[in-house]
Amino acid sequence: MYKQNQYIAIALLLLVLCRPMPVSFAEEIQDYVKTDAMQGRDAQTSFVNFMNDKYGHNRDMLKLRYQRFLALVNNKDVTRDKEKIAFLRTEREAFALDRNQRRAYEHAFLDIGYGVTISGPHLVMRMTSALDVQPSDKVLEIGTGSGYQSAVLAHLTNQVHSVEIIEPLHKRTRDVFDNLVKNGRAEFENIKLKSDDGYHGWSEFAPFNKIIVTCAVDHIPPPLLQQLAPNGIMVIPVGPPGKQTLLKVTKEVDEQGKTTITRQDVYNGRLSVSFVPFTKADGGTWNGKGPH
Repeated sequence: MYKQNQYIAIALLLLVLCRPMPVSFAEEIQDYVKTDAMQGRDAQTSFVNFMNDKYGHNRDMLKLRYQRFLALVNNKDVTRDKEKIAFLRTEREAFALDRNQRRAYEHAFLDIGYGVTISGPHLVMRMTSALDVQPSDKVLEIGTGSGYQSAVLAHLTNQVHSVEIIEPLHKRTRDVFDNLVKNGRAEFENIKLKSDDGYHGWSEFAPFNKIIVTCAVDHIPPPLLQQLAPNGIMVIPVGPPGKQTLLKVTKEVDEQGKTTITRQDVYNGRLSVSFVPFTKADGGTWNGKGPH
């Protein structure tokens, strides 16, 4: 009887192991992140057909997305599969103004009203790659803007929190996400948005494993450092107006509780960046308002 029960248990185990597993989006799209398999019209056509059939994305926009993706890979703005998949999944056109739809995948930034912009795809993906978001990470974004960066991050973790200081822009972006969710984009349901002064972070949900700042300041805001978890990473443009250094800031805490902050230029001195200023709730900017 013992042997018979053993055989039954083994048979049940084999059934479980051999049962087909559900195919994730990442597995379905894996072939499209292998650049050696994507150098040609056939690969583009295959990608466009797949995304159009499964998700209803616009075919013309998909062609532009695919072409920009190849440029991102060639420029090494994305090197890991997870960030490549996040870019390919995210319809940048959904976060652009109607007048800029055809320019959604251009290299340059785009105006989104209220005196602010949506960064170009190369910069968005370079910052995303520098964060190296893990599925269990809690992420804070300062400067929601159009929502495109949050959308990319939502394909890497289901814990995205984003703060936008411009109230009408916050409301417009929330509506964009609400409509996308209604149209089946369930991955955006977990994005938490609020309108506030991002300099103070979002203490209610702190600490954060990763923090990304999409507006420029001349110092690293102390509240954000405080809300960054031990061994966490922050990506932030720091420097004077029009010429900032994109920093990767790492907060390391040793066994004795000693905290060490390290800073690394994401572009290794090859490139400066230009972001809109880090504005204050009562007007003006945060430049010159904290330690350098």
